[in-house]
Amino acid sequence: MSMSDRRRTAGRGLKEEEESVNIYGPGLGVVGIGVLRLCFMEATDREAMSTAVQRVAGMLQKPDQLDKVEQYRRREARKKASVEARLKAAIQSQLDGVRTGLTQLHNALSDVKDIQGSLGDVSKDWRQSINTIESLKDVKDAVVQHSQLAAAVENLKNIFSVPEIVRETEELILQGDLLKAHRKLMDLECSRDDLMYEQYRMDSKNSRDMKLIQNYFGQVQKLSDELAKQLWMVVQRSSVTVRRDPTMLVSVVRIIEREEKIDRRMLDRNKQTGFIPHDRPKKWKEKMLEVLQKTVTNRIEGTQADTRESDKMWLVRHLEIIRRYVLDDLQVVKNLMVQCFPPHYEILKQFLALYHEALSNRIQELASEDLEANEIVSLLTWVLNTYQSPEMMGHVDLAPEVNVKSLRPLLSRDVVDLLLNKYMSTLTSNIIGWLRKALETDKKDWGKNADPEADQDGYFQTTLPAIVFQMFEQNLQVATQISEDLKKKVLLLCLQQMSSFLTRYKEEAQFYKEEHLKNRQLPAFYVQYMIAIINNCQTFKESIVSLKRKYLKSEVEEGVQGNQSSMDATLDTIAKEGCSSLLEEVFMDLEQHLSDLMTRKWLAGTNSVDTICVTVEDYFNDFAKIKPPYKKTVTMEAHRRVVVEYIRAIMQKRISFRSAEERKEGAERMIKEADQFRFLFKKLASGFDEDTDRLCDTIASIAEVLKLTDPSLLYLEVSTLVSKYPDIRDEHIAALLVVRGDATRELKQTIIETLSQRSTQLNPNGVSIFKEISVSTMSVPKLLK
Repeated sequence: MSMSDRRRTAGRGLKEEEESVNIYGPGLGVVGIGVLRLCFMEATDREAMSTAVQRVAGMLQKPDQLDKVEQYRRREARKKASVEARLKAAIQSQLDGVRTGLTQLHNALSDVKDIQGSLGDVSKDWRQSINTIESLKDVKDAVVQHSQLAAAVENLKNIFSVPEIVRETEELILQGDLLKAHRKLMDLECSRDDLMYEQYRMDSKNSRDMKLIQNYFGQVQKLSDELAKQLWMVVQRSSVTVRRDPTMLVSVVRIIEREEKIDRRMLDRNKQTGFIPHDRPKKWKEKMLEVLQKTVTNRIEGTQADTRESDKMWLVRHLEIIRRYVLDDLQVVKNLMVQCFPPHYEILKQFLALYHEALSNRIQELASEDLEANEIVSLLTWVLNTYQSPEMMGHVDLAPEVNVKSLRPLLSRDVVDLLLNKYMSTLTSNIIGWLRKALETDKKDWGKNADPEADQDGYFQTTLPAIVFQMFEQNLQVATQISEDLKKKVLLLCLQQMSSFLTRYKEEAQFYKEEHLKNRQLPAFYVQYMIAIINNCQTFKESIVSLKRKYLKSEVEEGVQGNQSSMDATLDTIAKEGCSSLLEEVFMDLEQHLSDLMTRKWLAGTNSVDTICVTVEDYFNDFAKIKPPYKKTVTMEAHRRVVVEYIRAIMQKRISFRSAEERKEGAERMIKEADQFRFLFKKLASGFDEDTDRLCDTIASIAEVLKLTDPSLLYLEVSTLVSKYPDIRDEHIAALLVVRGDATRELKQTIIETLSQRSTQLNPNGVSIFKEISVSTMSVPKLLK
């Protein structure tokens, strides 16, 4: 576009703008327009010149671009023509829009003036007609009176036939034809209401005429009440009626729907005129729901047929009857009754709400009673599990309309917690009582004159563990039906009470032992029942582990590990004390034979060790009934105890050998008897690992010291003995030298002093046995003398 063309275009735009401004008024003026035009043209020229210079400078930066000047000129000419065409089109479009707007404004101004004139004419006519309207008041009154008379004439036939219609309606009600009866009742009420309305319009303050109409139609209200009574009877028996005669229920619903429509119409007229009949609104739909609510409540409450006095299972029966009734009724509602009610009634939803409320109220009443522990369990199981289970609200026949996830709880969390706390308190008392009774029964069995019963492997046992854990199992199964949290609480309670029970069990076992020691003849089967007590400890351990594995999801639960460790320790103590009691029984019988060891009588030849071995083996025939973990304990302890008593007999210096022949004979006898002990306890320890050689080797090692013929080698032999048994003390060596009989005082003193100066080195393979053997309190110097 050339500079002259841009000026012409800008000039036309300003001229048009000037014309448009002049349309609204000459306020701007010719001078202002000229100034604006000059400013606009100067700004346009400067901008165009600047843009042109930049573009030319950009295109002619290299010498070889001068050859393309003509090409650049033609390209710019094409661009100029395109821009001019778009600019003309845009300006033309704007000018067309301005013209259209101005035209519409002129038309609107003309219309406003016409309307203003019309309003003036209407106002003038209204002022002139006021007097005419006031003069028509008599005509208005005549029209109202005519309307009333027309209504009276229209209802005249019904008015005279009211008594007859009343009788017919009564007969229809008695015959059960409720729809026809209601139709006639509607006609009567319509006649009465129209007459009362016309009277109200004519003279609303005339109560005498209104009273007259009410009295004349007085039987209508009685008919309405009688019909309502019949309707509510059908509603009460709806679950039965819908199966036998569903049309009867449909008729009742249709009647209620008619009454609801009339109620709405009367309320609308009341808003408009202020008149409403005295018996409106009837609200029969609300009353129907109230009847249904009362029916459901009576249905739930009437299911209790027994009491606690007549039947211990009264609550279980009561809840089961409720479950069956509710499920049957809701199935009938879903499959049959829904078809008899309009959709907007949502009758299934209504029944669900009614049954839930009735159930909640009934369960609240039951929860407030003084329930026993088993009754609390039955109630909570029903509330928390059965109610939403497939056996009741989750039944397949009720899906998908009934969503158990959307059901509200029958009992609040606070009430459930209160019942659970009460149950736990009662259960705690019951478990304590059951455990005490079980222990008393078991104690009576301890005095029987017969062997205790044996398990399938032949090990003696009593019924105590089975009774205790059967009781725990039953209570845990019950708690599992209610909730996982209650199951864990009951398990912890059982373990806690088990811990306390084991303490009492330990005390009773100790008392049993003490009573036996007063008279070893009683009870006659003391050993057998002590074995059963020991075996019970192992059974208790296994049962506790089995119980935890069955009812705990993880091995480590808070509060369980502590109880487990404590109970294991108590059971081990009971078993250990029981094993000690059995060994005491053995060694009391061996006391006389042990006292004969290492005496002149023993040296001369006695069968004391033979008797000891026979007695021990005889006892171990009974000890074979001990379960392996504790049988091993008894065997090892008996072995150790026999060796200790043998060595104690040596250290008591009952004999002092007088010659080498006596020493040799005594030492060989000791080695022989050590072999007897070794053979015996290998036989008794068959079935489990026990090193029977090391203990018996102690006797043989001592025999080697006694057997030595060269006194000059005595120090080396004693040193070897000390290295094998690092717990041997000076008094043991001194006593051993006394028994040997040939060591001089100086030799004894030298050996003891030399050994005392040696650094004691612990032998990892050494046997610690001498620390259990004490020597008479005489000092070492006196022993040396």
